[in-house]
Amino acid sequence: MNRRILLGLIAGTLATAPRLACAVPRVPTPLRRLHLVNLHTGETFDGVYRNDAGPIAPVMAQLSEFFRDFHSGSTIAMDVAVVDFLAGVMAATGQTGATVLSAYRTPATNAMLARTTFGVAENSQHMYGRALDVHFDRDLAGAMRAAREMRRGGVGWYPHSGFMHIDSGPVRNWDLDESGLGTLLFDGAPLRFNQHGELIINVNGRRLPLMLHGNRPLTVRERLVRRRLLARAEFLQRRR
Repeated sequence: MNRRILLGLIAGTLATAPRLACAVPRVPTPLRRLHLVNLHTGETFDGVYRNDAGPIAPVMAQLSEFFRDFHSGSTIAMDVAVVDFLAGVMAATGQTGATVLSAYRTPATNAMLARTTFGVAENSQHMYGRALDVHFDRDLAGAMRAAREMRRGGVGWYPHSGFMHIDSGPVRNWDLDESGLGTLLFDGAPLRFNQHGELIINVNGRRLPLMLHGNRPLTVRERLVRRRLLARAEFLQRRR
C-alpha cells in the first residue's frame, strides 16, 4: 500500500475515534428502589430514592421522615450511605422488602434505651442518622452474611431477636444472642464472652478474661457493665 495513503488512513481513524466513542451509549445506573415497612408506625415507603444522577433530594426527605425517632417524632437527614447499604444487601439476597425496627434516635431516646436495653451503645450510630435495625421475612442470616462480606460499615447480628443492624460507620461486626453472649470484632480480633460471662481477648495467643463473673447468672447491673464494655470497645475501634 502507498505509504501516503496508509498514513492518511491512520490519521483519519484517529480523527474520528473520539466521535465514535461519544456515539456509544452510556449504560445507565440502575434505579435504586426500596419497599419498607416501619414496625412501630405502620407506615410504608415504596419508591425510587436514587437514579443515575444520584440521590433524589425530595425522596430522601421523605425517607428521613419515615426513619424518624418514633418516640419523639424528631427527624434527621439520614446518611444516604446507610440507605445504599440496605439497598445493596436487599439486592444481593433477593429481598423484596424490609421491616424497619429502629432508625434515627435522638440522644434522649438513645440514653433511655441504653438504660433499659442490653446491647445499646451509648454513642450509637443511630443518633447520627447512620444506622438501621431491620428484619427480613426470609434468609435473615444470609442477609447478615452478605452485609459483612460487603464491608461497608458495621453489622450487628441479633438472631434471637430476629433482626440485624447495619450502619455506615467503621467496618466492624458483633453478635448478641438472647443471653447476652456474643462477639465484637475489635482491631480485626474477636472479643468473646464465654459460658461464665467472662469477656475474653487474645493476647499473644493466650485467651485472657477481661471481666469475671463466675458460674452464677448475671445480674442486671453486671449486664449493664458488659454493655458498657462492648460500647467502649466499639468506641475505641471507631477511633482507629
